Amino acid sequence: MKPSIRDTSSATSANAGRALAGTSRRLARALEALTFAAPVAYVYNPLIYARKPHEAYLLAHAAQRPDALLVGMNPGPWGMAQTGVPFGEVELVRDWLGIEEPVESPPREHPKRRVAGFACPRSEVSGRRLWGWAKSRFGTPERFFRRFFVINYCPLMFLDASGRNLTPDKLPADAAGPMLDLCDRALREAVNALRPRHVVGVGTFAETRARKALADLDVHVGRMPHPSPASPAANRGWEALADAALENLGLLKRPGRGVAAPSSR
Repeated sequence: MKPSIRDTSSATSANAGRALAGTSRRLARALEALTFAAPVAYVYNPLIYARKPHEAYLLAHAAQRPDALLVGMNPGPWGMAQTGVPFGEVELVRDWLGIEEPVESPPREHPKRRVAGFACPRSEVSGRRLWGWAKSRFGTPERFFRRFFVINYCPLMFLDASGRNLTPDKLPADAAGPMLDLCDRALREAVNALRPRHVVGVGTFAETRARKALADLDVHVGRMPHPSPASPAANRGWEALADAALENLGLLKRPGRGVAAPSSR
């Protein structure tokens, strides 16, 4: 029998955000000590240079015992890399989530991937789809965050010399190993702090890492499709795919049938 997710000193909804902020700071410091060889040429760590909006998100919206913790892969260049919020498309973070804080610059920037924070004129497709779906289905952030919370498995963005985005699953295994160990540990801490019924990987990579990191914890792990524009299926209608995946996990009823009530734990 798997052990129950343990309570921590941050076991109440009131301070779940503080527990996540502590995990975030420890992870940020540990990741700063790592080095990455080619093809990685630039590493952005928004947990450091975008700490203010990142922690504002955690403190404003994290609550204990959500139905599901949604776990993305890592920041995109026009989302979390700009705002510090997972899938953090600027307009939706500012106007729907109600977060706008100063953002500094990473120590080294690729000239094609400058960080402008909330002044960034670009819109990240994945973030627009995910938070747009949340807004469409739940109406208000309060209703969404009573049921769900969103984090990224890895907080780092990797670029090659040309400025091309490198996702963690594309990194050489010897370079990725220490980073994955740190991110696994941080995910376990997040799950222990929030105590969700389900952990849902947004995409195959996040699901795989969650299953490994949480194998000995009493939490259900599932998957929903990633909203990336690189996915032909997502481009044909990601919201319907997301609804279907969450319905199959018992977490949502599709539009027209209402939002599923939280299951008893």
